[in-house]
Amino acid sequence: MLTKEEQERYTRQIILHGFGKAGQEKLKKAKVFLAGAGGLGSPVAIYLAVAGIGTLRITDHDKVELSNLNRQILQWQADIGKNKVKSAAEKLHEFNPNTKIETTSETIDDKNVLKLVGDSDVIVDAMDNLPTRYILNRAAVEKKLPLFHGAVYGFEGRALTVLPGKSACLNCLFHGIKMPAEKFPVIGVTPGIIGCIQATEVIKCITGQGELLTNRLLTYDGLQMKFNEFRVNRDPYCEVCGDKRKR
Repeated sequence: MLTKEEQERYTRQIILHGFGKAGQEKLKKAKVFLAGAGGLGSPVAIYLAVAGIGTLRITDHDKVELSNLNRQILQWQADIGKNKVKSAAEKLHEFNPNTKIETTSETIDDKNVLKLVGDSDVIVDAMDNLPTRYILNRAAVEKKLPLFHGAVYGFEGRALTVLPGKSACLNCLFHGIKMPAEKFPVIGVTPGIIGCIQATEVIKCITGQGELLTNRLLTYDGLQMKFNEFRVNRDPYCEVCGDKRKR
């Protein structure tokens, strides 16, 4: 049940057609696992918190650095040297004290990912490297949880939503390609845009609103100010989600 204070706080979204108190109560009950508290993770976390997500579980092993501050809007000058998750949790509590923030300062790997995700309802990929994205993708498929992928580079970004068993997964898209770890360019507005798209997808998924970005890779080109969409087909032989994969 929503409290009187919650009904007033969320009144502008409660009056959305097809949303109502029922949609808000779904958000309140939801548990979201957010991998990353940086450029993408910041806007995702902020907009999920202010929307009224019940529990937000954030994992990030990094500490705040000066070079983060052009894009990681949950991290401020005074936070340099702090664990990112601790810094993020402090701000998010101020944004919405009704959202429970759980944090873990660990590196996500194959051994701990399932424990970290726990009984979360969805997984948000706000990482900056493919190896960890693959780990999250496998965890999502194994636990049959929706996965919300986002990535950025310079003025460009992309987003894709994965519904295991129903849509293409990240491995269907990338086919296990490997890319060297490197420092890549990014202007702060790009993760802001892609992170908001990811947060929108999470809210839609939890409340049953609209059409999700499944089997569709949405790409953003900030220099040309264009969005494009590419069809992504589920691979029946995909090593992660395919029905005909080798066991």
